[in-house]
Amino acid sequence: MLTSKQRAQLRGIASTAESILTVGKGGVSEQLFKQAADALRKRELIKGHVLETCEYSAREAAELIANETGAEVVCAIGNRFVLYLRNPKKPVIQLVESKKKK
Repeated sequence: MLTSKQRAQLRGIASTAESILTVGKGGVSEQLFKQAADALRKRELIKGHVLETCEYSAREAAELIANETGAEVVCAIGNRFVLYLRNPKKPVIQLVESKKKK
């Protein structure tokens, strides 16, 4: 589970990233899930967008993809969304660790 600081860090990284997933008129499919899973394994953080012809909102599409791939929805704003899946073997993104309160 991501903390609010980690989400903010990931939103900052994603702000300059190009959108690599497109959810269109066909909605979400097995091919899109596979594409998202492959991209998440390599990059950990991906950005996608939903076309106006799609029946899903960005939040709905992001949650469907996240549930299928095991990722977390970082944010969904307008027609864009960001997903994150940490690679435990070789992390690409170093997240800010939260300090535990005593």
